[in-house]
Amino acid sequence: MPSALKTASRGNRVRTGSYWLGFAGPGVFLYLAFVTLPTVMALWQSFTNRNMFNPPTRWIGLRNYQDLLDDPAFHHALTNTLILAVLTIVVPNALGLAVAMLIDRSSRLYRALRSVFFVPVILSGVVVSVIWQAILADGGILDTMLAQLGVHEPPGWLTDRHLALYSVATVAIWQSVGFCVVVYLAGLQTIPHELNEASTLDGASAWQRFRHVTWPLLAPAVTINTVMLLINAFKTYDQVQVITNGGPGTDATTTLAYNIVTIGFNENRVGYSSTYAVVMLVLTAVVSTVTLRLLQRREQNL
Repeated sequence: MPSALKTASRGNRVRTGSYWLGFAGPGVFLYLAFVTLPTVMALWQSFTNRNMFNPPTRWIGLRNYQDLLDDPAFHHALTNTLILAVLTIVVPNALGLAVAMLIDRSSRLYRALRSVFFVPVILSGVVVSVIWQAILADGGILDTMLAQLGVHEPPGWLTDRHLALYSVATVAIWQSVGFCVVVYLAGLQTIPHELNEASTLDGASAWQRFRHVTWPLLAPAVTINTVMLLINAFKTYDQVQVITNGGPGTDATTTLAYNIVTIGFNENRVGYSSTYAVVMLVLTAVVSTVTLRLLQRREQNL
């Protein structure tokens, strides 16, 4: 009898292992092939002078990292990326929350509006950028509309180096608001109506209800939106490539992601480009982790 139990137990473990391989195996393989392996290769290449058209590849140690720290283009791209991160986190969160509270209704009209606001999220970044380039270009749709209102000398939305970065940020914000709206709507629908009714009966104003009831209970939604927008901000590339191509000038709107592609594919400096990628990976991981921990601590203290 004990022998039969051992055999049955061994058979259960074999079946469990087979199920695990069947369900998790493909996902693990894809993760190793498309995430882990490229990351390891980029880390290795960052210590070399790899150039696709000028072999052989030589090990040069930390020289790429030293050059990166002394490179003005890196500092400028990092500054632009951080500015975009701040704008594309704060503004979509604020607008998304405002819109979510306005359309948090059960009628068909408001359900349709939810879909309308989410459409930009599912559009390709290239498609959105092409549309906005036509809107913001000199003599484009926006300039034509302003001329009808009497503004015959509008600013160069894409040609003024002081405005171009904010124009790119506007496009990224427009495409991100819908995501925030959906997340905040989900959060709003988890708030018991009894809490708002009780606070109303106690004489709380609309602002007091928002501050003391709605906002604290939306803490998980704030965390999700902030971290996701932060990660996306560090990966900003499509809008810069299509709308400004890094200009006006040489680096008015360059970002870390844009420089990675430009240096790696246009200049064929794969080793130096990989150094950019490793630094961006570390920055994204550190900043997002710190932000997540701070927001989670805020959730626990509410």
